[in-house]
Amino acid sequence: MKKDVNNFVDWFRQASPYIHAHRGSTVVLAFGGEAVQDGNFPNLIHDIALLHSLGLHILLVHGTRPQIEARLKLRGAGMQVVNGMRVTDERALLCVKEAAGAVRVEIEALLSTGLANSPMSGARIEVDSGNFVTAKPLGIIDGVDYLHTGEVRKINATAIRQRLDTGAMVLIPPLGYSPTGEVFNLNAADVATAIATELKADKLIFLTDRKLTDSHRQLIESLVPAEADALLARRKSLNEQLRRVLSNAACACRHGVGRAHILPRRQDGVLLSELFTRDGSGTLITPEQWETLREAEIDDVSGILELIQPLEEAGVLVRRSREYMETEIHRFTVIERDGTIIGCAALYPFPKEKMGELACLVIHPDYRKSGRGDQLLTFIQHQARSLHLSQLFVLTTRTAHWFRERGFTATDIRHLPGKKKDLYNWQRNSRMLTCRL
Repeated sequence: MKKDVNNFVDWFRQASPYIHAHRGSTVVLAFGGEAVQDGNFPNLIHDIALLHSLGLHILLVHGTRPQIEARLKLRGAGMQVVNGMRVTDERALLCVKEAAGAVRVEIEALLSTGLANSPMSGARIEVDSGNFVTAKPLGIIDGVDYLHTGEVRKINATAIRQRLDTGAMVLIPPLGYSPTGEVFNLNAADVATAIATELKADKLIFLTDRKLTDSHRQLIESLVPAEADALLARRKSLNEQLRRVLSNAACACRHGVGRAHILPRRQDGVLLSELFTRDGSGTLITPEQWETLREAEIDDVSGILELIQPLEEAGVLVRRSREYMETEIHRFTVIERDGTIIGCAALYPFPKEKMGELACLVIHPDYRKSGRGDQLLTFIQHQARSLHLSQLFVLTTRTAHWFRERGFTATDIRHLPGKKKDLYNWQRNSRMLTCRL
């Protein structure tokens, strides 16, 4: 029991930076009608309510595909699909309206729950909906008239912001209205993307039936828009839903949305793990790489000190004061992941001897055995070559084997550069290893 409590406390402390960062942010969350039918949907609503209570401005965009199909089936009708797009005739439009109304009522009912001893106790969430989306007909494409299937023409961002600013959650169906009073059937992912783009939302989140994986069926953790484009061009057989949301996510990030997330909806608590842990649970699309290897700056001092502190306490590294780090920060290279320093290394050149010292190579325990140490080593070697150094050396007490596996060889301490030899700590008795550049 005590262990469980300690785990909870540790998690809560680790989540606190994300809680602060997300408060006041605008989040557009899109999910299909399949999610509404799922038995886990109440838990998803509970998590959405929790996000709302933590100060996030949330706008929900829901789909209605299975609900529409069920109503069409009852009427003995179907919806024609041409080139991946649905043709909405008069009978299908009636089913679209019925399905949108039914789903809206179901979501509002769940968000209105406030029973004692339940996750929604005390939530008191106001839900607003309205004619925020102006649409136009998709028209005739390659000779096919798509009738009441439409596309987004305009978003009333001012009205949406007003509702969000009052503390209400905004709920948008996949419908749009024309100035002439017509109703159009829209794609929920397209609606969510248009709204997120118009609002310049901080996050656009898609809940999907499948994870986005690579050719080895491993989760793709992050992409930038250009990488998303390349993936779409390369994988023609990609699931229709994933293809659409990935294309929308890349488009949104190109037009002012801070980040887009593609999350597996069936994973319980996926919203919480994605937003309040460093690695998340799905695929993140960002305008720029969310993990970067770069030269350190003065603002990185605290992050580096926090990273190396456990190794200093264990005696693996020599202690470095904040004053020392601030003076020597220009020597360091860091790996930053989502605002957190997870790796660092330093290069100290000795031009006279054409040697360089690789020092303080550290990777956070959660990211070891992932190649990041090799990335830093390669970067430092490149730096050393650019300074016309011919040899790189390290002094280590515990990790000699790691460097030997990468081409370093044991060398006598007497080969240290003069200034470094004078500062050598004989009590630590560090081994010297070198490699040619």
